[in-house]
Amino acid sequence: MNPSTPPSRHTPERALELGRQTLTIEAAAVAALAERLDGAFVRAVDLILHSRGRVIVSGMGKSGHIARKIAATFASTGTPAYFVHPAEASHGDLGMITRDDVLLALSNSGESEELLAIVPLVKRQGAQLISMTGNAESTLAREADIHLDAAVAQEACPHNLAPTASTTAALALGDALAVALLDARGFGPEDFARSHPGGSLGRRLLTHVADVMRPLAQVPAVAPETDITEAIVAMSRGGLGFVCVIDGNSRPLGIFTDGDLRRAFEKRIDLRQGNIASVMHAAPHAIDGGRLAVEAVEMMERLRINGLVVTDAEGRLAGALNMHDLFTAKVL
Repeated sequence: MNPSTPPSRHTPERALELGRQTLTIEAAAVAALAERLDGAFVRAVDLILHSRGRVIVSGMGKSGHIARKIAATFASTGTPAYFVHPAEASHGDLGMITRDDVLLALSNSGESEELLAIVPLVKRQGAQLISMTGNAESTLAREADIHLDAAVAQEACPHNLAPTASTTAALALGDALAVALLDARGFGPEDFARSHPGGSLGRRLLTHVADVMRPLAQVPAVAPETDITEAIVAMSRGGLGFVCVIDGNSRPLGIFTDGDLRRAFEKRIDLRQGNIASVMHAAPHAIDGGRLAVEAVEMMERLRINGLVVTDAEGRLAGALNMHDLFTAKVL
């Protein structure tokens, strides 16, 4: 150890104490924001909501990191937005900002030189300015059309220096704006899914039954007069766990499953006698191929079944699916 380095104060107890203290301070900072939220917040929401342009979010240092996240949250929840680095804005990126845009500028001190340098230019273009600072008397706050107060009583840093509670508060205030705008725009789960097609929510809300079902050619289907043993052979080859019984127009009349086969053995039913219609379950549960795959999941869970017949608009057999198909498609 370097002789000039002070001895470590680390102990498990101190680590827990500081961790809990940090969370308590930051939670208190966010709670205080909720109590101070006022008409300025409503005006900011209205300004962004009725803007014909986009929201440009900007900030330096740690505030810049928070600004990037706020811009990303806006963009994914229905409010077109992007991040512009204030230093880069002074060297050409200012051309990305138009008179129809709204600039959301973040600075805890409200005196960030890089931000203050572009404020007159942005306002000269006719863009509106919303500031988010920890100092309502700061230059940035005074120059803004709307100021959002993100002040905190103290940082979570033991030295009250490192941006901790202040960045958490700014992030939470940005989320509050995004959520209020989301609601005002009527932005729903399907809209969210369309902007997140690669995520699990996108798969859940954009995947239809027809996208994951076994096609008709792979579905074991027999006529009602088919011998039981022949139908069982067809079921085994199909690998779905059931065989569908259809009429002459390919409309499902019934279903016979692996479970039905086991129960038949338990009841000592002579499966060498009779046709499949005598042992099938009539009126099988079916779902239209145009329905969402998540609806098939809900239906199977509610009915406690492992497979579904899929029909077309005319009620004809179009395919089938089971839980394994839904797992494979990552709908579950």
